[in-house]
Amino acid sequence: MTLTVEQPLAIDIQDRVAVVTIDNPPVNALGLALRQALLETVARLDADARVDSVVLLCAGRTFIAGADVNEFGKPPAPPHLPDVVAAIEAARKPWVAAIHGSALGGGFEIALGCAFRVALASASVGLPEVTLGLVPGAGGTVRLPRLVPPAVAVEIVTGGKPVKAPKALELGLIDAVIEGDLRDGALAFAAGKRPVPAPLSARAPLPAEPGFWEAAEKSVARAARGAAAPGRALVCLKRAVEGDFADAMAFERETFLELRASPEAAALRHVFFAERAAARPASLKNVAPREIRRAAVVGGGTMGAGIAAALRDAGIPVTLVERDGEALDRGLANLRGIFDGAVRRGRLSEAAAAERTAGVAGATDYAALAEVDLVIEAVFEEISVKRAVFSALAAACRPDAILATNTSYLDPRAIAEGIAGPERFIGLHFFSPANVMKLLEIVPTPATSAETLATGFALAARLRKVPVRAGICDGFIGNRILKRYRAAAEDLLRRGATIEGIDAAMRGFGFAMGPFEAQDLGGLDIAFLQREGARARGEDVPATLGDILVRAGRKGQKTGGGWYDYAPGDRKPRPSETVAGLLAGEIGGGELPADIAGHLVGEMAAEGGAILAEGIAGQAADIDLVEIHGYGFPRHRGGPMFQTGGKG
Repeated sequence: MTLTVEQPLAIDIQDRVAVVTIDNPPVNALGLALRQALLETVARLDADARVDSVVLLCAGRTFIAGADVNEFGKPPAPPHLPDVVAAIEAARKPWVAAIHGSALGGGFEIALGCAFRVALASASVGLPEVTLGLVPGAGGTVRLPRLVPPAVAVEIVTGGKPVKAPKALELGLIDAVIEGDLRDGALAFAAGKRPVPAPLSARAPLPAEPGFWEAAEKSVARAARGAAAPGRALVCLKRAVEGDFADAMAFERETFLELRASPEAAALRHVFFAERAAARPASLKNVAPREIRRAAVVGGGTMGAGIAAALRDAGIPVTLVERDGEALDRGLANLRGIFDGAVRRGRLSEAAAAERTAGVAGATDYAALAEVDLVIEAVFEEISVKRAVFSALAAACRPDAILATNTSYLDPRAIAEGIAGPERFIGLHFFSPANVMKLLEIVPTPATSAETLATGFALAARLRKVPVRAGICDGFIGNRILKRYRAAAEDLLRRGATIEGIDAAMRGFGFAMGPFEAQDLGGLDIAFLQREGARARGEDVPATLGDILVRAGRKGQKTGGGWYDYAPGDRKPRPSETVAGLLAGEIGGGELPADIAGHLVGEMAAEGGAILAEGIAGQAADIDLVEIHGYGFPRHRGGPMFQTGGKG
């Protein structure tokens, strides 16, 4: 028997179990109508003598995935989610949350209000509110430490990462993993005779070990890099463990509402919506992408191996091409090294690494690429080398195979000049390590077809990367801004700032490393060779302080010294007297800005403004995504354009 309460919720009573099915596409978000319907349903089923227990299911691709994004930034409207969770928890009939897809944020808080939680093995649960500059607002920080130990609660709440169902079962977050049909399994679970546990609100929190909170505070602060929400979430958890339930609930709600109005939350909402928009460009809405069944990568160096690993992580078979057998062996070894490293870090099982490796073929002859759907070139950044590669690819590959270059600086139009089928050519600029970094700059030429461009965006989604369309200029979006950022940092040195002072200012702003530390890690010679190549082509490229260091043999950590000195086997940067001597003649002194980080971010934004004016980027938010996902700009700051009001 089915009773429709109102959209987006229906009730079906079967063998004394009421199945409540939420159908609020696309992700069953907890909007106002759904909150009202749930509250009414609790009262209705409590009064229904035909019902002994309740199963809460969701239609579509996921369980309740969280709050309604359309309500972001608006004042909360009653009924508030804490009241809905409390009503489910206080229901006279036990509720069973049956989870598929993701139960995140408010969705998981609803599940915590249920007497039991069951899930498919593919499902995940979590409280990711800190990624939006918030803390859970419906009892997540209060109920969770009454279900699992404080250390587990701290990891889930302050880290914000979802937990897969098998791990969630092991941790005690859920009560069972359902094999087969979720509805049938949940019905069987609900009909089973088992004691109904006390509601979490009535349980005592699990105790923390002496010194736990002090250690957690240091760990969370280190990981947060200046973001406020993780630390505030930790305070809420501590209050929940050390105080009573009602006091902790009031404190959590107060903190949630305060953070909801914070600049950090506004910045993170900006990034959230920018990522959603970037993944689905409106201009490609009606364009079908090509299917990529098999791909190839030309070049097995660090970048090529990383791209091949990213493709294999997405389940795409790969052919790795190198110029000769010796180079191919090195390339395949590089790729195996990536998978072996993932196994050592616990990110891949031995079996998964073996499966990824088995999906890679090696070749030294372009004839092996006759049937691939996509080829990504990742060879040396030299125009003649790249042109030769694409000339060979155009002859060897199918006429409809997509040909992509991973160039960082060179003009894709010049690389593709003269090849047959220019409409299938595109720039796909990955960032190193390509199997880790989330940014993918997608650079079409004037001849690139809409289908090829759509395929680039579809590939990014398959690789779980953030795609940003970029126009053609030196360095596209990201490296062009990086060039300005580094030049501005060097200008501060010339005016009397210290290398370590500038780096410290940027770390204080939220970067993992300052500009000089980052150059030492990546290698000063990379940008130096690019500048030298441009000079060789007759371009007017100003001398940099980095040129002086490279010419003196200081290329960064790999040579034991760059902007800093490094002891053998130690990556700790140490101020260098040698560098001070090399640069002594370049330091003239001058007025320094009071806010070094603000000054450098302003320089990034100014270049971003020029990029927007030239049409290289479509919107300011795209520039922010490039800086966040490709260059380590702190996410909780929203990006350089957001920081300056989007004007540059």
